[in-house]
Amino acid sequence: MKKFVFLYYGMDEPTPEVMAKWGAWFESIGDKLVDGGNPFGPGRVVTKDGATDLSPAMKPATGYSIVGAESIDAAQKLLDGCPAHDGVQVYEAIPM
Repeated sequence: MKKFVFLYYGMDEPTPEVMAKWGAWFESIGDKLVDGGNPFGPGRVVTKDGATDLSPAMKPATGYSIVGAESIDAAQKLLDGCPAHDGVQVYEAIPM
């Protein structure tokens, strides 16, 4: 089984209702969930020329999770019902 990273965009404030939606979605993934991850706080873009704080206008990632799936298509299917309202990027984690 391969590992895939979900990068979330656009998460709501963590009210009890919102957290219940996330909990229900994680439960629907079942044993495919490798690491539920965490939401992200403020971030920066760092290059050899310096650093810039991320602003909301940059649409920064708001959290991540890691799942196990046979293919990127199978990983994408796990996103049905995901509460991240501005989208999710899916990446295969390549073993090293």
